[in-house]
Formats: sequence, structure tokens, C-alpha cells
Amino acid sequence: MTDVTSSKTARRPHHWRHDLIELAALFTAVVVADTIAKTIVKGPDGHYLLVFSAIALVATAAFHTWWARRHSHSHAPPAGDTGGPPAHTARTTAAADQADPSDQEAATSRPAAETVLWRMRTTVEDTPGSLAALCTVLARLGVDILTLQTHPLARGTVDEFLLRAPAGLSAQALARETAAAGGRDTWTERADAHDLVDTPTRVLGLATRTALDAAELPLALRQLLGRCTLHSVPALSLTGRPTGEQAPVEGVLEETVMRLRDPHGGTLIVERPYLPFTPTEFARARALVELDARLGPRLPRSQDVLTLPEGNEITVRRADQRDLRAARAMHDRCSARTLGLRYHGPVGDADRYLDHLLSPRFGRTLAVQTTSGRLVALGHLLWDGDETEVALMVEDDWQRRGIGSELLGRLVAMAEEAGCESVYAVTQASNTGMVAAMRALQLPLDYQIEEGTLVITARLAAAPRRSPRSPSQPLPHEEVRRAER
Repeated sequence: MTDVTSSKTARRPHHWRHDLIELAALFTAVVVADTIAKTIVKGPDGHYLLVFSAIALVATAAFHTWWARRHSHSHAPPAGDTGGPPAHTARTTAAADQADPSDQEAATSRPAAETVLWRMRTTVEDTPGSLAALCTVLARLGVDILTLQTHPLARGTVDEFLLRAPAGLSAQALARETAAAGGRDTWTERADAHDLVDTPTRVLGLATRTALDAAELPLALRQLLGRCTLHSVPALSLTGRPTGEQAPVEGVLEETVMRLRDPHGGTLIVERPYLPFTPTEFARARALVELDARLGPRLPRSQDVLTLPEGNEITVRRADQRDLRAARAMHDRCSARTLGLRYHGPVGDADRYLDHLLSPRFGRTLAVQTTSGRLVALGHLLWDGDETEVALMVEDDWQRRGIGSELLGRLVAMAEEAGCESVYAVTQASNTGMVAAMRALQLPLDYQIEEGTLVITARLAAAPRRSPRSPSQPLPHEEVRRAER
């Protein structure tokens, strides 16, 4: 609001009615005064009473004037305050209005200080003021605290921060200043925009994914706990012998190792050597495992119907251990050469791997079935510690039709969605079909050959994220026409 607007608003509007009222009051006062004066003058001491009345009237007027001035001074605003903005604000506004437009554009386009995101975890004493001292040091360094989690321990508290820090602040300097403020066992790691999601939201999202797909549990644990290695050890080996791995129902926490009972049998072992687990993280991981146990076996119901060149329709869908009988029947129809190329060992042991491969604890499986319900191909995406393996097997009568390439493309898309940096395939140098399918991915490939065994690694980090092929897209074969629902 400007000064002109303020003065107009404060001044009352002048009207002729006010003048008429004041004139009438004046005439009335004159008549009353004349009547009183005539009455007093006619009395014995009329002249003296008239003088005393005039003196009293003057004294009353003087007192009223003095009182009005004092009252207005005690409630008057400070000097220079006209009801508008403060003087320094007005000067700033005037200076901005008179500034050169080019200077204003330069100030607006001036880049802000570059910042980076850090995740930092440190242990502080559980005493009043310890966290305040750490926050004071971070503020002095120009570090903004975006989120804070506390992990209570038996002695002390682990505080986990998401920080926005100046780009020039190194991890070593941040850890050194944190130690000076009372923090110990400090760990720092660069973060990205995905870490800006608050912890309750992230945990609920992981729980939802786990509820929809049993194969999501290993991935959910990895995302919940950060960089860690997860191994699923079955209760029985491939030969049927006990492995000795059976965690108690409540699980076991040992510094950097977490053991949780797998509802499907065996033990889930989570390791994070660079950072000990806290009881809070252990409780969250155990809650996810308990959710998986209560929901039981489950898979997404989506499936794609594709059409081959000769007109046969096939269905691509997810598979699990409930497809074990159909998978064994497919093994019986495959030749010894096909089984040997897939399992790289004695053909008689092929059936022993199926229960392991179809388990959602070890990865995801895609199955191809005909309109009659017969399985004719399997594709596996296997979690191998920090690495990810892809494996394919297509029944002899259904080979050379693009089915293997279709499965491989979908498995790689799943790996990208899960955040894997690479996938590898183990085959033989004579398996030209698998080699051609890996090359068709158009990804950077690495080859390693040892005694006839070929390991092909495809790096996914260098490729743009992609989704599984739509049923309306053609199969990766030059003679395959568009798929139909």
C-alpha cells in the first residue's frame, strides 16, 4: 500500500450534513448563553457570577486542550511512521524500482551455490544436547538437514541424516567435523533424488510390492537396507541332505550379519560388511519377512498372448514352484543336448535344479505355454549375491522361432527395473543361439571363456531404462508378425 492510498483511506469524507448540524448547535448555544446571562445580570451579584463563569469556561477549555495534546502524543506512532511500510523497506522498494532492468536480470540469472546430497550415519551419546551440538556444527558448515532417523541402541543412538551440503565440502571434512561434535563411527555415502522419499513412505511401498509378488522380497530387503548381499540358503541341498541352515523364528542379528527364517524353508542371510545393522533395521526386515509368510505363494496374474509365424499362439507368464510338474514334463521332452547346454552338467541331475530355479527366493521365472497349457520354454532371472544371472531353455520342437530372444528381452527389462547394473549368462561357446540372443540386446557385452564355458556379461547401467515388450510389438524374429491378444 502506498502513502497516497493510506492518507486517502485515513481522511474522513466531507459532507454538507456535518456543516448543517454544527451551525444548528452554534445557534442553540448562543440562545442558551444569552438566556443564562440575562438571568444572572438581573440578580444582586450578577456581574460577579458572570465574570467567574467566564474564568471557569476559559480554565476548562485550557485543561481540555492540554489533555487532548497529551493523549495524542502518548498514542502517536514513531516519528516518520505514516502507516505505510518501514523506512528501510520503502527505501529498498524505491531503489528496486529505480534500478537498471539489466542489473535485475543479472541478479535473477545468477546461479545458486552448487550442492550435493549425502547420506550420513553417526553414533552419538544418548544425552540431552548431543544432537543439538551436531546440528550446530552442520549449520556452521552450511549443511541443510533434509531428513533424520534415529536408531536407539543399548548405549547411544545412531542418527541417520540425509544432507544437502555445499559441493566443496568433502566426505572427509564432514566426518572430521562430525567427530569433533561428538559423533563416532561416522559413515557417509553420496545420495540421489530417490533418497528424498521419507522412510515410512518407502517402507509402505516396499511392503506393497512384496504383497503383490513373492519374488519381490529379496529386492525389497536390498532397497530397505541399502547396499547389502542377500543369500537364500535352502534347508535341503540338491541331493536332499540337510544344509544345517535353519534360523530361529525370531531371527538372529550379529553386527553385520542378519539371519531370518525363510517361510519357504531355509534361511535368508543378509550381509553388510561396511556398516553394522541396527535393531531398528532388523525389526523392519523381519516385519517384511513375516508379511511374506502370511500372504503365502503369489504371482502377478498378467500374461501376454503372442502369435508365432505359423499361426500358433503362445502365452508368456510368470511361473513358480506350482509349475514344477509341468516343468519336469518339459524336461522329459527335451533332448540330452538341450539339457546339457542349459545345465552344464550331467543330464540326470537336471530335475534337481527345477525346485530351486522356480523358487521366488532365488529370482523370477517366465514360462511359455501353448494353448493346451503345455510348457515349452522357461527363462530365469536369478539373484546371485550382488550379481544377476539370466538362463534360458526352449524345448527342441519350439526352437528357432524367436521364443528365446523374447524371453531374454523380458528378463533384461526386469533386471533393469530391479536396479541391476549387469546380467550374465553362462553357456557353451557352441551355443550359437544364446550368443545371438545376447548380441540382439544391443548392450555392451563382455566375454570370458574358460575350458569351453562361455560367460557373457551385459552391462545395463549404460543403457536407457526400458520396459518389457508390449504384446502389440513383434517378436525378435524376422518372420514373426505382430502379436495379438
